Amino acid sequence: MHALRFGPGRFVRTAYRVREGTPDVSPFCRTARSGGRLLAAIRYTAVRTGERGNALMLGPLAVVPEFAYAGIGVRLIRESLAEAQRSGIGFVVLVGDMSYYGRFGFNVMPPGQLVWPGPVDPGRSLG
Repeated sequence: MHALRFGPGRFVRTAYRVREGTPDVSPFCRTARSGGRLLAAIRYTAVRTGERGNALMLGPLAVVPEFAYAGIGVRLIRESLAEAQRSGIGFVVLVGDMSYYGRFGFNVMPPGQLVWPGPVDPGRSLG
């Protein structure tokens, strides 16, 4: 599904470099299925954030194209963020579109507040 949604160029993106060799934080990862078919998946990775304590990186979130606007991704994000909050996770970061992730309480991070291992558009560095 990730190959279909993000293509081969995904491996050179900074967000993928953060996740390289890092296991999923499985209590927060979710999938959506229908009749055994995988429709969507969300992954979380543990990250270091200095003073903010336990932190996760959200992503990737992928939904098969024919279900892209069915609300499945929204449900996966809401469920997983609620579980992270119940579990005492102090902070969640991601690289993504503010126009989409803002509805979940994410904001563009001030320059220099998050340090990524490669280039990230400052307007897409969210927390």
